[in-house]
Amino acid sequence: MSSRLMLFVFVLFCSGISTRVDAQQISETYRKVNPSVVIVRVQQKTPSADPEKGLVSLPSFGSGVLISMDGEILTAAHVVQAADQICVEFSDGQLIPARVTATSTSADVALLQLGRVPTNAVVSAIGDSNKVDIGDQIFIIGSPYGLGNSLTVGHVSARYAANSVAKVPGAAELLQTDAAINSGNSGSPMFNMRGEVIGVVTNILSRSGGSEGLGFAVTSKAARQVLLEHKSFWFGLDGILIEGDVAKALNLPQSAGIVVQHVSEGSPAWRQGVRAGTLRTSVDGEELLLGGDVLLEVEGIPVTAAGGTMDQIYGSLSKLKAGERLRSKVLRAGQVVELSTIVTAQ
Repeated sequence: MSSRLMLFVFVLFCSGISTRVDAQQISETYRKVNPSVVIVRVQQKTPSADPEKGLVSLPSFGSGVLISMDGEILTAAHVVQAADQICVEFSDGQLIPARVTATSTSADVALLQLGRVPTNAVVSAIGDSNKVDIGDQIFIIGSPYGLGNSLTVGHVSARYAANSVAKVPGAAELLQTDAAINSGNSGSPMFNMRGEVIGVVTNILSRSGGSEGLGFAVTSKAARQVLLEHKSFWFGLDGILIEGDVAKALNLPQSAGIVVQHVSEGSPAWRQGVRAGTLRTSVDGEELLLGGDVLLEVEGIPVTAAGGTMDQIYGSLSKLKAGERLRSKVLRAGQVVELSTIVTAQ
């Protein structure tokens, strides 16, 4: 056998060993962290397309991960932001109700609190995303199309600073990956090879909505900052920002406002009496619900079209303590109405 052929055979042999070792490591790490990954099942009431049927309850789902023995679940904000009911399903079949305690719509991450901690709970640690390099191998566990505890493997393809990817909503640092991400993976944990959570799946850039596109995850550093260190407030309101001609057409007394689309039952916005839209229509090419309130101001901070306005509002809400009064102003049937409620512990 020629020396060149022997070298080629040796390289193939070593490559095979490396592949088996990598696969074994992923398999072992998957088994260790998989029990901490959950399906986040959501129910949301929304006006039916048939006005005679009134409100209908629509189910949806995403993914999440248990990060503390106190029962805290990390997920994506858009999965639970407008939820009326949340139930978390563990890999062993346990179903436990949960509620939102903190959220950041701009970063698209949220924190849930379980009604009880499951038996034999397994917690995944939050890793340091600053130590992640482009090219590092990672894996994602989630619920694509509702198929729980599904594993996909890939690499960190790129890292992006906040607001640097125009087509991906979310003002937070992002990790791009080539690991397959599909509908239902929102909120899935991205793990490094030590089994630490280094990201939370937020979005995919794809022509079809399938996994042939580019996947993105909010870094664990960004999630930790907005949810655990600063404890972002959950207002429980889902809406669409309007400005310019649309704001004028709706007779807003200011340059911008938020057309309320949904108010989550039991949330601070719900306790204030904020009303959601009921009439489906299209304004300036965008589908929205009219007939409800338009949010104008929260805690003395007016809604504007400037970037970061909602972050400023939620930042002020996060400073409120239990027992203090939360005040808002809305436009309702052409009149400015002041609303308030007492803040309760979240």
